Amino acid sequence: MKFAPLILKHLRKNWIRTLSTVLAMSVCIFLFCTLQTVVEAVNFGLHSGNASRLVTRHYVSLVYNLPLNYKAKIAGIPGIKQTVMNAWFGGIYRDPKNFFANFATEPEAFLQIFPEVILPPDQKERWLHDQRGCIIGRKLAQRFGWKVGDTFELESSIPPYRIGHPFDFVVDGIYDSSQQSFDLNSMYFNYKYLYEATGRNIGIGWLTEQIDDPSHAGAISKAIDAEFENTDTPTKTETEQAFLAGFVAMAGNLALLLNGIGLAVAFTILLVTANTMSIAVRERQQEIGVLKTLGFSSGLVMSLILIEALLIAALGGLVGLLLSKGMLGILPEVPMIGDVVAQYPSFGLSARTALLGVGFALLLGVAAGFLPAMNGYRTRITETLRQV
Repeated sequence: MKFAPLILKHLRKNWIRTLSTVLAMSVCIFLFCTLQTVVEAVNFGLHSGNASRLVTRHYVSLVYNLPLNYKAKIAGIPGIKQTVMNAWFGGIYRDPKNFFANFATEPEAFLQIFPEVILPPDQKERWLHDQRGCIIGRKLAQRFGWKVGDTFELESSIPPYRIGHPFDFVVDGIYDSSQQSFDLNSMYFNYKYLYEATGRNIGIGWLTEQIDDPSHAGAISKAIDAEFENTDTPTKTETEQAFLAGFVAMAGNLALLLNGIGLAVAFTILLVTANTMSIAVRERQQEIGVLKTLGFSSGLVMSLILIEALLIAALGGLVGLLLSKGMLGILPEVPMIGDVVAQYPSFGLSARTALLGVGFALLLGVAAGFLPAMNGYRTRITETLRQV
């Protein structure tokens, strides 16, 4: 501790450079912690699928629909207990900024296949008998202040579902879930309403099947796809988990992308910090020579420079953690992104990620300060004092 005043004096000597270095380090740790938390949230959602559910879609892409008669054919395949038709509606509420997921489905089959959806009995009955009705998640209801009995309009962004005027909906129920991973920011309405309103000219977005034995998922998937292998509309059947992963795959490998961004930023900050430390050490060559003349060993001088680098890294890491904590508190309210991360239980900066962030900051500090510290270690008294 007796060398603390000396280290602080060096940091205060050019406080603008010190502050800018701390801020650069904080940006790096901020991105690292935020991106790691988002990746954890996405991976949690992808691994939360039910093993007893399969999803069948068009072989090429979700963009293409399946014929309506596929539901009955799939229901007759051994091992299938129940099937439900689904379609992504893509409805917009007043403004694109108000995005939330909305799906057309078959109410009775949907509630049977997804028992984790919790509805009061009276709201359930109301939805089953109201073709224009819908159910919304608890968080979505809180977001817009909707309650049972309220009405609102959505206009789809998908051409086949644009009928010249918005669709009218009535809130028949507000659902909760027994599973934390189930999205409470979505809306579900009756497929018949969409089918009738569009002139009966639409197909099935995808089919969700409940199977009797999860261990037979592979064999049942092959049987479903084999049924339509030589048709004009072949299918691809996969587990619910794989289907959820497909949404992320549509945008590329999200984890690789986010980690790549973090790595690129970290490498840039490393170079900047190392260059800053090198300049600071070069400017203090004469001071280092005087210290060695007074009896400071080369190892001690090297240690002081490394401690200075670690202190800058620690300060930057702490600021970065605070920025990340603030950003993660805002993300659940951001359209689209919020719908993904909100499914992650206790979304926020975890202790594990915070420790990784601090460790990463210290590692960058050591890496950035090593070469300047070595230069200080190798500095010769005669060469530095000759310049006085």
